[in-house]
Amino acid sequence: MKKEYRVKKNKEFQEAFKKGKSFANRQFIVYSLKKPGQEHFRIGLSVSKKIGNAVTRNKIKRYIRQAFHEMENEVHSQFDYIIIARKPVAEMGLEEIKKSLTHVLKLSRVLKKQKSGNNVQQNFRPNNN
Repeated sequence: MKKEYRVKKNKEFQEAFKKGKSFANRQFIVYSLKKPGQEHFRIGLSVSKKIGNAVTRNKIKRYIRQAFHEMENEVHSQFDYIIIARKPVAEMGLEEIKKSLTHVLKLSRVLKKQKSGNNVQQNFRPNNN
């Protein structure tokens, strides 16, 4: 993920904590702060030392970035997202992390609506005359 897609400064983290909205599930806490005029979303990651050693923490951060990269078109662009990982994340794989992040982002209503025209199943019965 490109550097311009990341929140790095402490001041920006603190602004998201104070002014943003938070949503959580068992694995993640997500703070979202609307930034009008911003071309693309940015994410800030926080993985505590309580979760594991440096290797484990870096792996979790890579998985979170990859999950966001895969959901890039579904996430609203004018937001900063701060993601705080909780302990259960240490035992999760990429697909589980993506599923959990999708869940908490749906709770926060920051995912774009999917067009239902492509997902509608039609009942088809072949004509056996």
